[in-house]
Amino acid sequence: MPIIFFFLLFFSVHSQEDTPIARFRRYLQFNTAHPNPNYADPISFLVSQANSIGLQSQTLELTPSKPVLLLTWPASDPSLHSVLFNSHLDSVPAEPSKWSHPPFAATLTPDGKIYARGAQDDKCIAMQYLEAIRNLKARGFIPLRTVHISYVPDEEIGGFDGSAKFVTSREFEDLNVGFVLDEGQASTGDEFRVFYADRSPWGLKIKASGAPGHGSRMYDNGAMENLMKSVEVITKFRESQFDVIKAGEAMNSEVVSVNPVYLKAGIPSPSGFVMNVQPSEAEAGFDLRLPPTVDPDLIKRRIAEEWGPARRNMTYEIIEKGPIRDYMGRPLMTVTNNSNPWWPVFKQAIEAVGGKLSRPEILASTTDARFMRERGIPTLGFSPMTNTPILLHDHNEFLKDTVYLRGIEVYESIISSLSSFKGKSH
Repeated sequence: MPIIFFFLLFFSVHSQEDTPIARFRRYLQFNTAHPNPNYADPISFLVSQANSIGLQSQTLELTPSKPVLLLTWPASDPSLHSVLFNSHLDSVPAEPSKWSHPPFAATLTPDGKIYARGAQDDKCIAMQYLEAIRNLKARGFIPLRTVHISYVPDEEIGGFDGSAKFVTSREFEDLNVGFVLDEGQASTGDEFRVFYADRSPWGLKIKASGAPGHGSRMYDNGAMENLMKSVEVITKFRESQFDVIKAGEAMNSEVVSVNPVYLKAGIPSPSGFVMNVQPSEAEAGFDLRLPPTVDPDLIKRRIAEEWGPARRNMTYEIIEKGPIRDYMGRPLMTVTNNSNPWWPVFKQAIEAVGGKLSRPEILASTTDARFMRERGIPTLGFSPMTNTPILLHDHNEFLKDTVYLRGIEVYESIISSLSSFKGKSH
């Protein structure tokens, strides 16, 4: 009797380790959070999964210690443009004390929630790509177009040592990519969300200077006074963007967001700051996000003339964190109508499994998709999560097992449809 018990126990554990959910949880358990993401172990795991289903694998180290993993499913007609499915390896940090479960334990609760940093952003799609291909291969499906999967580092810190270098490499050129799917976001409703553009991030530092003086004096053009005037002007612009959203004239991601992130001024003292001295310098930092529909030159002119004007003894620095136009000077957007031959194929693939797309959106934040679009490659952001709270970068990030499994089915339809597309891709 004990021998039978241990045999059943071993068989049960072994079976659990060989399921899509078990494999997803294993991938989630790799701590890939900044500032010291572990890339080596998850790549070894992904290569082992690729080997188990007969995919080719190649690891590129375009930046030391920051590998790009490329998996390939060869086509029956390699002359056609390929399709690329991208995800990033890294995660943002997590504060374990703020979580109900350890963020890298991938705890599966009785109600089917899998708690882990990266469960939504974006380790789910990383494994769903593989599971979908596993199922397609088991059915004997052969792609007409080559299918590539890329796993890139450093997306969460800008992607400059990841996708930015990957898309300009000779290895990427050799892929002959015609269409890319990258990450999206969860939907709280029944419809899948799809994103045709990202907002471009800028960092803005504004510094004011002025003569120092006694705290009791009232005089013009002090550093703090000038900075406060700028903050007031910026706040009014920020409110104007809110008014557009509230009026229903634009979605949140379709306006220019401006958020203050730091303020630096004053003379430190043991008790805090010296209160009777007006400082000679004051500085503030802002996070700006520009939709591709906005002319960046107009924003730069506004900053120069209104937000940080030299006439008020002010200087400023704009830190552009990535491209805002493609190689031909066009806004970084992918067309979502029939003039883009990939769009109806993608849309029909969703509908074929009973899904529905909501109105295409501009992503409020920023992904590696911008580097693909910069090369002129049609790129959509998409993560098949419906009826799910949006928890990327939040405490207690989770994804339900049923939502994850449904996503595999969706990708089976997408991968088979896109890789079977016979029409002209450009």
